[in-house]
Parts: sequence; C-alpha cells; structure tokens
Amino acid sequence: PGEQEGSGCTPRGEHRIRAIIGRGEPRNTIFVGRRSTGKVWTQELHEKYPDRDWILGRILWLCGNQRGVNRGGQVDSQRRYIYMHGAPPVEPMGVPMSHGCIRLRSADVCELADHMTPGTLVSISEF
Repeated sequence: PGEQEGSGCTPRGEHRIRAIIGRGEPRNTIFVGRRSTGKVWTQELHEKYPDRDWILGRILWLCGNQRGVNRGGQVDSQRRYIYMHGAPPVEPMGVPMSHGCIRLRSADVCELADHMTPGTLVSISEF
C-alpha cells in the first residue's frame, strides 16, 4: 500500500500541513533537503540533471492524522517526507515521478501556499 515506508507511493487518508517552506523565494527555487539551494530551475539545469526528482517553488510538508494508517510506525507520512511541491513545467502531471509526493506546477503550489497555514487539513484519496 502507498502508506508503507519504502513503497514510493502517495499515502492516502487525512493529513494536515505540518510546515510551509519557501515563502518569499522565487517561483522556481530549487530545494534540497527542505532548504533553498539559492538556484532557480532552468531548462538547461533540467537537461543537465534529467533524472533528478525536482522540488521547486514551495514545500507543503504533510503529517498524517490517522494513527496506524498514515501516522506512526512504518506508515508515517511526515517521517517519509511526503510533500506537496512544485515540479518543472516540462514534466507531465498525473504520472508517478516522485517518491510519494504530490507534484504541482510551481505557480500553482506557490499560490496554494499563499492561502494555506500549518494545520490546514488535506484529504488524499484515489480517483
């Protein structure tokens, strides 16, 4: 299941935003380890590192709300570093390309981050 550590899948269920990272940074800022690299994504960088799991713009770090489902033990979304984050404009959406994160266009995640606060509830389900 997507909730399991090491599954590479997006965990389902009720979550909340634990932290919002990157406010005030440029839209396509590159993040590594939840920290800005000080660089902004470009097509040239993308071509230089084609297999990179790009984390751009903002990070909405998720924390599971359901013990045993997406919180605690081997199913803990926060300890799995599950985020909603920006992705390059040249990559397709709706295709698994992350390690369980929810990828959005950078402009969209930046706008979303402007309207969210830590503690905001997020429900993840299959469609």
